[in-house]
Order: sequence, then structure tokens, then C-alpha cells
Amino acid sequence: MASIPAKRQNYLTISARGLDFHSVPMRLFQKAKRLGIWDPCAIDLSRDKEDWAGLEERRRDGLLSLSTLFQAGEEAVTLDLLPLVMWVAQEGWLEEEIYLTSFLWEEAKHTEFFRRWLSAVPGADYDLHDYLNPPYQQVFFTELPTAMQRLLHDHSREALAQALVTYNIIVEGVLAETGYYAYSRTLERDHYMPGLLQGIQLIARDESRHIRFGIYMLQRLLNADPGIWDTIQARMHELLPLAIGVAIGNRERFEAKYGADAYIIPPGEMESYAQTQFERRLRVLERARDQSWTQLEQEVIAAIEQDEQATHEA
Repeated sequence: MASIPAKRQNYLTISARGLDFHSVPMRLFQKAKRLGIWDPCAIDLSRDKEDWAGLEERRRDGLLSLSTLFQAGEEAVTLDLLPLVMWVAQEGWLEEEIYLTSFLWEEAKHTEFFRRWLSAVPGADYDLHDYLNPPYQQVFFTELPTAMQRLLHDHSREALAQALVTYNIIVEGVLAETGYYAYSRTLERDHYMPGLLQGIQLIARDESRHIRFGIYMLQRLLNADPGIWDTIQARMHELLPLAIGVAIGNRERFEAKYGADAYIIPPGEMESYAQTQFERRLRVLERARDQSWTQLEQEVIAAIEQDEQATHEA
């Protein structure tokens, strides 16, 4: 991988090129400045503490399990993002690097939020690693850091594609979104843990920008080289069984402890949701192979604007 030059001779922002405020990453940066300014420490958890005191053991265990998976996952993506920032910086992709500064800050806040909730509500100030099942450990202990750290020494487009698939498509676009679905199926239905629910909604809004950026970067790679589709598709299908295994493993642990009918969400529902998220991303990326750059950029910008409208209406 090429090193960052010790000396510079020019800067984009004072050249005739300037800064492309209409680009996808700069549009996402504007959204991050408007929507990402929230403080995990400002979320009121007093009602959550009251709700926790009245929950039966299996409900407590379910929330603790899911929140532990998110806590570890948010720490992982915070730690593992830097190689991507360095990759785009060394490529000279200034707008992408500018957006990624907000990306890292948001991941750090997500890590802070879950740790605050775990300490303040269930008082889980003890080792929680037993909640991480083998597929989860494979994704976060091996696949994610390996793919991301490869960017430190491999400047190929294939390395970038595999890193983006692992981080943005599987970890954020499949695992995290399936987790948000699990939270909504329990917290919104039974109207408890409002602090946790508020934090989840804010985090999911941040992550939607992260996923949009990752998909855009992969679309960009495909537009430049449709042949990289084989690398992207192979990596997605390689990681899908692990993503499904996270949901299945969590259910199996829960049912072994509390009985076959103890799990709140019906069998197969979480796996089906994860599969649906996977297929949605796959279709978008597959279509990018046949789109012109203008078509692709217009589609992404339209999606960003649609997301913005939905946020205002909410």
C-alpha cells in the first residue's frame, strides 16, 4: 500500500476542483451534521430502571443478551474503522474522508450509549462474553478485523470490496438491522424501556447513513469494474451463514435455558428478516453493474433525499 507522502505540493480545496458539495459523501456529511448531534448521556434512563425491576427473568436475559451483542459490535466497528479512513485518505478521496470523520464519531457514541445503559439499568458490570455465540465470535473476532486490517497493506480494489461487504453489508446491513428489528418487536410492542428505545432509534438513523455510504462505495467499484462483482458476491455469500448463525445461536441458547416456547419472537422470523436484508442489498449491488455513472449517482442521491423526507415526516 502506498504511503502518505511526507511532503505535499498542492491541496484539492484551493485548486480549481475545490470541494464537491454535491457528491454523495458530502451530502451524507451534511445529514450527519444535522441528525447525528445527539448525546448518549442526555437520554433519560430512569423509566428503564423502573421497567427493569418489574421484568421477569427471561425478559431480562433476552434484553441483556441482545444489548451485549450490540455493545461488543459497536466497540468492534469503532476499533476496526480506521483502516478504511486511511485507505481513502491515501487514495486522495477527500470527500469520502470528510464523511468518515463523522462515521467514526458516531460509532464511538453508539459504544458509549450501550455501555451506559448496561451499567445504569441492569447493572451488568461483569464479564458478558458468554453471550457471544461461535458465529458471532467468528464475525467480530476474525472476519471483520481481518478484512479491515488488510486495507493497511493491500491497496487493491478487491481488498476494499471485501472490507466494505464485511463492515457495511453484513455487520451493519444484516446483523445490526436484524437486531433493531428484534428490539422493535419487543420494546415497542410492550411499551417499556423508553430510554433504550430512543437510543436504538437514534443509532439506527446514524447507521442508515453508514450503510448508504458502504453500498455507494461498492456501487462505485462495480461501475468502474463490473468484474469485481465476483469478489463482492462471493464475500456476501461466504458471510451470510455466519449472520444467520448469530440469530439461530442466540435463540438456541435462550430456549435451552427457558424452554422451547420461551423466545418472544416466533421461530424463523429473525432468520427470515436477516435473509431479506441480505437479498435487498444484493439486488441493489447487482443492478449497479449495468448502470451508467450518472444513473447510479442520481439513484443514490434520490435515495438520500427520500431518507431525508422520511426523517422530517417522522
